Amino acid sequence: MESIFSGKKIILGVTGGIAAYKSCLLARELIKLGAEVRVIMTPSALEFIAPLTFSTLTGHEVIVNIFPESQKNGVSLKTWHIEYALWADLMIIAPLTVNTLAKIVHGFADNALTTVVAALRCPLVAVPAADVDMYSNKVTQENLKKLKDIAFVVEAEEGFLASGLSGRGRMAEPGKIVDAAHMVLSGFIRKDLEGLSLLVTAGPTYEDIDPVRFIGNRSSGKMGFQIAKAASLRGAKVKLVAGPTSEDAYPGIERISVRSAKEMKKAVDENMELSDVLIMAAAVADYRPLKKAQNKIKKEENLKSIDLTKTDDILAALKKGDKKVVGFALETDNEFKNAKDKLARKNLDMIVLNSLNDKMAGFEFDTNKVTIITREGKVKEYPLMSKFLTANYILSEISGLL
Repeated sequence: MESIFSGKKIILGVTGGIAAYKSCLLARELIKLGAEVRVIMTPSALEFIAPLTFSTLTGHEVIVNIFPESQKNGVSLKTWHIEYALWADLMIIAPLTVNTLAKIVHGFADNALTTVVAALRCPLVAVPAADVDMYSNKVTQENLKKLKDIAFVVEAEEGFLASGLSGRGRMAEPGKIVDAAHMVLSGFIRKDLEGLSLLVTAGPTYEDIDPVRFIGNRSSGKMGFQIAKAASLRGAKVKLVAGPTSEDAYPGIERISVRSAKEMKKAVDENMELSDVLIMAAAVADYRPLKKAQNKIKKEENLKSIDLTKTDDILAALKKGDKKVVGFALETDNEFKNAKDKLARKNLDMIVLNSLNDKMAGFEFDTNKVTIITREGKVKEYPLMSKFLTANYILSEISGLL
């Protein structure tokens, strides 16, 4: 499947902060995904990274100054800033210092980077970074609010800072910035989930037979984790209840790790009250062993059968109240009918159906093909796409229910 970045023209703006070293990794990742990247640096950024580094990585000239150092031999400047602004499909500024932030929101165009921003027609992704006291400064916070009117902001994270302090101000990692760019290039340019609390479940549950063996399923957790990531980027406060999985979540997403259906039910019940939406993307086991052996069952014991009992049905027992609840249905036959039955039976507001009969969809794949069905009977079928993009379409449908 072709990358959303394939053939896209991206301007990478780099300002003068220690986090500029991460911008090299960002440029490289965008190019690997198929984008053409051109870099504009502020004069202060030169104190941290040499332009030659970016020129070598991108294969293009790096622009620093509006005007040439000398015009003794004549010069043909043209209107390069306008040409760049018209050329680009997307601009990313990473890191964005508090100084350049203030210039952008107040309309200053006093260097090459801010001049291009002033002429920009394409979307802008801004990635601020600063020391904790600079970032939390009242004026900086007011400027960040204004910036959100003109850019998709990937806010700074908590962490260890160059000053030796710890707090909010750390620039987001390149992978997260790439995800934000992916969203914006796909048309998801608003933080429409700000102020909402989402509870997302993901992955399988394991029901122990003995200390070594368990009953489980093939769920990787990819779909639920992509929903959590996309929701976080779109401004939601996210709690992620995850069964056993190797997937990673962004910093800032509260992860609650569980193993069994019983543990997952407990976590959902405890966190439901303070959540606006529950997205039940986990593949919860339907059965568990009636008794768990205290010691490993030896081959010599000649075990021929395991007595099973049903696990607690998390959705059926849920105290929903006025919360929105979204379920998933993974089917192998009578897909649409079974999904609609589950939608009604479990009192859901929306259900996401996918089928194991669809190639490259379902367990363990990075892609998915889903059909969304709402309580009101609205049905929308989506083509095969990345699970991250699928997550964003799911979230847009949820946003429409709120």
